[in-house]
Amino acid sequence: MKTLRNTTVKTITRNRISQPAETSESPQLYETENDLPKATRTELIAHLNERLADAIDLQSQLKQAHWNVKGPNFIGLHELFDKIAEELEDYVDMIAERVVQLGGIAEGTARVAAAHSRLDEYPLGIAEGAAHVEAVARALSTFGREVRMSIDETSSLNDANTADMFTEISRAIDKALWFVEAHSQAAK
Repeated sequence: MKTLRNTTVKTITRNRISQPAETSESPQLYETENDLPKATRTELIAHLNERLADAIDLQSQLKQAHWNVKGPNFIGLHELFDKIAEELEDYVDMIAERVVQLGGIAEGTARVAAAHSRLDEYPLGIAEGAAHVEAVARALSTFGREVRMSIDETSSLNDANTADMFTEISRAIDKALWFVEAHSQAAK
């Protein structure tokens, strides 16, 4: 292990993703004139970084589907998955910037996202459009559930701005889920 700027990190070993080491120190907060109490901001930042990991993972899962989808609905699904991934990029940015606005550090690397995402692993061996529709719908649904819980949790911390941001994200994810599920609902 190495210590850098009062933070302990594990070194990366070949062919393995290492996770940041837990420290007993509370997270560093930058000074801000934001009037939310420091303890509240600390809780919000931790929560926001959890959703950031989920959003980054979801965006990469959509790109995986976009690149690998096959079948008679290829072009429609290929374009749909890419459009949703592009929209997610905006939400990733919003979440990360909210962390920084509160005085925190946005933890937005692929390795952090992989270590902390609550989404299921995307099935890499699928190709057929219907299989991607099912996998993407499951990922969108999971993320949507987590975001809706975030609305309540951030509201309970008296941060209407973060709750409002999560409400906006929730609406967009529900719409994306509708677009994706429409590709399988008529067949049922």
